[in-house]
Amino acid sequence: MLRNPWSGLPGAGLFLVVLSLTACIDSQGIAPRSERLDVAAVDAGRAIRQAEREARWPDARWWRAYGDPQLDAWMEMALAESPTLAMAAARVRQARALAGAVESAERPQANLDASLQRKRWPDDYFYGPGDLARTTSWNNTSLLGFSYDLDLWGRERSRSAQALDQARMRGAEARLAALELQGNLVRSYIGLALLHGERDVAQASLAQQEQRLALAQRRLRDGIGTRLEVSRVEAELPETHRRIDALGESIALVRHQLAALAGRGPGEGDRLQRPRLDLQRMPGLPDKLPLELLGRRPDLVASRWAVAAEARGIEVAKAGFYPNIDLLGGVGSSATQGGMLDFLRYDSLTYHLGPALSLPVFDGGLRRGQLGAATAGYDLAVERYNQTLVNALRQVSDGLVRIHSLQQQRRLAAEAVAAARATCDLALLAQQRGLTGFDAVLDAQPPLFRRQLRQREVEAALLTAQADLLLALGGGVQPEPAGPDEADLVPQQPRLRFLPKP
Repeated sequence: MLRNPWSGLPGAGLFLVVLSLTACIDSQGIAPRSERLDVAAVDAGRAIRQAEREARWPDARWWRAYGDPQLDAWMEMALAESPTLAMAAARVRQARALAGAVESAERPQANLDASLQRKRWPDDYFYGPGDLARTTSWNNTSLLGFSYDLDLWGRERSRSAQALDQARMRGAEARLAALELQGNLVRSYIGLALLHGERDVAQASLAQQEQRLALAQRRLRDGIGTRLEVSRVEAELPETHRRIDALGESIALVRHQLAALAGRGPGEGDRLQRPRLDLQRMPGLPDKLPLELLGRRPDLVASRWAVAAEARGIEVAKAGFYPNIDLLGGVGSSATQGGMLDFLRYDSLTYHLGPALSLPVFDGGLRRGQLGAATAGYDLAVERYNQTLVNALRQVSDGLVRIHSLQQQRRLAAEAVAAARATCDLALLAQQRGLTGFDAVLDAQPPLFRRQLRQREVEAALLTAQADLLLALGGGVQPEPAGPDEADLVPQQPRLRFLPKP
């Protein structure tokens, strides 16, 4: 009788032998290289340091600060019916469902297989000749199988955590999609207001040109003017009409764009009235702006969840270097010949139960390659997070600089309009006193129109810059949750599940 060569080894010794075999595949030399920026140490810049600090963030419905009820109603409709947001929500549900599917691997599995077959046995070399040859009988089986992965090194737990982090990342991306929709809608709405203002100036310019034409024609009839004067004024009219028509076209297109952003047809946009926007007061910035941005901006929250997911991916890859044990079992029955239900008799009962060891000995570099890919993915996620943080601070700083400059430009543009209007008033006063002709009044108006147009452009740019700053601050979006803890952003070393945490 042969003796079992392992019978003299205690269980612990056998386990050490198993661990020694895994040394054939090691993960030495494969580790992440990138490091996350320390947000507390990042220089936020002079513009942010000089900004008024009141520790007050935008409200969740930040667009209401513009004081336009039509914009408020349109935004609520867009957030409720936008196909873009519906797709983002579907991606969140999909990610959560996949996370649940991955998590199921941590739980015991059971599966029932049964078959009822009426079979005719052939008369050939394999089956006969014999008692079964050329006969027909029942060939029925059933098996209720069980399996449970002990997950000694936490591979399945890390895989479940990774899937859950990815689902949370999708949730943050959905909030980012909502923020982008809000920004696009507000910018388009401001653009619609600017187009209406430009058309007002163009129509005033047309009225002024028609007055000049009427004056030139009267001078020609009175014999004190020339046909050349009339021709020069007439040449300006077609271009002004063309510009008014082009502005009308642009207004219609922007209305259609706003309707599409809200998930509605173009006809809904045709009912949009002229915007009435007024945003005078901007929110202050809290003292710990960079730190606060981590929880306020959806893109930063999403990038942090991405880093956490990649950290769990490294843990999954590392756990693959270690052995694992599955508990397998099953109970069933099998019967050939006899009655249809004979397989349910006790004599037909069969069962099995025991552990199954999975031991990596040689894989041609498969696991090292998987770990290398996981660490590279982690480095990529870390650098994306760093870049997102840098861009976030730049956007806030740029917004503050641009708002400060546009506020100065608005003041200067208002002074330029006031000066041009004063010139028109002086020309009109001189004409009323008989010092000049009416053509001097008409000649003083085009500079006023140009400066009024520039003033409207500056005001629209200021409104847009203010919206951009609100968006750069996170738009008042309250993420749930704010993001992973710092410990979740670093991959952990595999360890036996029954050992206490260090």
